[in-house]
Amino acid sequence: MKKIIIINGPNLNLLGKREPNIYGSLTFMEFFETVKEKYPEVSLEHFQSNIEGELIDKLQEAGFAYDGIILNAAAYTHTSVGIGDAVKAIETPVVEVHISNTFSREEFRHQSYISPNSHGVILGFGLQSYELAIQSFL
Repeated sequence: MKKIIIINGPNLNLLGKREPNIYGSLTFMEFFETVKEKYPEVSLEHFQSNIEGELIDKLQEAGFAYDGIILNAAAYTHTSVGIGDAVKAIETPVVEVHISNTFSREEFRHQSYISPNSHGVILGFGLQSYELAIQSFL
């Protein structure tokens, strides 16, 4: 059984409430439960933090123990050299995910410190971006 973890960064705990025109009205946990049911052959876990260091700690912990990491670092994508370095330092492949199409948003969101070290990048498909990332590991 493949072991995959989804790691979400800042403000993603507000999905379902935050800017529903961009992020939709479903909470992440509602979405996560449906995905777990859809992929019973996958051991699927989830971690969320608004704190950069906690995200780095989780990447380091998961980076040698999982078959895949799905990372939505949210705003840290565009600012955190530390998270980019953590992705580079671990063995587990990381798929960078974004709910919105970051290239259709503000200019600063066009830069990612994670992409150069990621196995792949999926963005702009709403919450389905996570499901596409899961499928990439199967």
